[in-house]
Amino acid sequence: MTRPSRPHFVYILRCADGTFYTGCTKDPRAREKAHNDGRGARYTSGRRPVRLVYVEACDSLGAALRREHQVKRLTRAKKEALAASLTARCRTWN
Repeated sequence: MTRPSRPHFVYILRCADGTFYTGCTKDPRAREKAHNDGRGARYTSGRRPVRLVYVEACDSLGAALRREHQVKRLTRAKKEALAASLTARCRTWN
């Protein structure tokens, strides 16, 4: 019997300097903590603390990686809109 796999997520962090960082993971909260503990990406290490502002579930790792690439190409204004949409829908991520 196979265990159901956990979904993959695309996430956006807002760094202390106001910039955004986008990535994918299976556990957004744990990944946020890793970034804040200095075990995340080099980009975020000098921009702590970071705050999780957007999370989107994907069906597979491949889908998450494709969506991550799409989100990274968005303008800052569109990333701000994504972050605002999450805040309006689900305050538990903030």
